[in-house]
Amino acid sequence: MERVETARDLVLGYVRALNAVDEAMRVALPSLDRLADLLGLARSRRISRSDRIGTYSYTVHGAGCRFVSDNGTEVDVDFAADGSNVFDLWRLRQYGLSLPEPLDVTDDDLRAAVRSLQPLLNEVRPGWFGVAR
Repeated sequence: MERVETARDLVLGYVRALNAVDEAMRVALPSLDRLADLLGLARSRRISRSDRIGTYSYTVHGAGCRFVSDNGTEVDVDFAADGSNVFDLWRLRQYGLSLPEPLDVTDDDLRAAVRSLQPLLNEVRPGWFGVAR
């Protein structure tokens, strides 16, 4: 049970970190309506695919973006077709491992943690999760 609580704290930390990234990007790029708009900006070459904005470095990839804060914490997120933020267990584990005091949790514990956080989180497609609106 304690391992699931640790995983639950990790998931909540990821959600807080993702919200902080979203807020920082909107402050730095006032024309940004949502985080997913970074993909369009990079694809149209209005911003570089990899650079630094505010306190985050970022790298646009495929359907998402990886952000790394000044302290090395990594938040990798994909974007659904509707522009919402989505993540999977691998992204949660990478976040945990990048923390100043790394947390290495199992996929089973993460899965249980995500389930315990419904309806805050929802499974948007098998193995992929988003924050409920």
